[in-house]
Amino acid sequence: MSFLKFFHVLAVVIWVGGMFFAYMILRAAAAEILQPPDRLRLWDNVFARFFNWVWLSVIILLITGFCMVFLHGGLAHVSSHVHLMALFGMGMVSIFIYVFFLSFRRFRLKVASQDWPGSGAMLATIRRLVGLNLVIGLSTIATAVLGGAAGI
Repeated sequence: MSFLKFFHVLAVVIWVGGMFFAYMILRAAAAEILQPPDRLRLWDNVFARFFNWVWLSVIILLITGFCMVFLHGGLAHVSSHVHLMALFGMGMVSIFIYVFFLSFRRFRLKVASQDWPGSGAMLATIRRLVGLNLVIGLSTIATAVLGGAAGI
């Protein structure tokens, strides 16, 4: 079980920590020193690299999460905070799939065609969705820690 928890938490750290870094730090730094074309190309490169890690994190989270639930006897035998974490997790995965297959694809096409206003609009959409996923991710962490500590 410790092996599963370790990889589960590691995947959370990579995904949620990456979103925090991108949203709170990289975004402000890039806006401060880069002109729109360079900033948009940077984000294209950052997303392409980060989303590979998110896919790996999603796979690890789903496998380890379901394995831990199974080892506890299934959903009927786990605490309510685990149900809430699973709900949050499925929401995060759904948002990521939307971002990856729709928003990011459109963003990449607009960057490749040097449509800077269109790229900027798509980046704003991605930023809002990443911000939402960051809030859900932090809420999931709080649920895991506080729910587990409260024994609910």
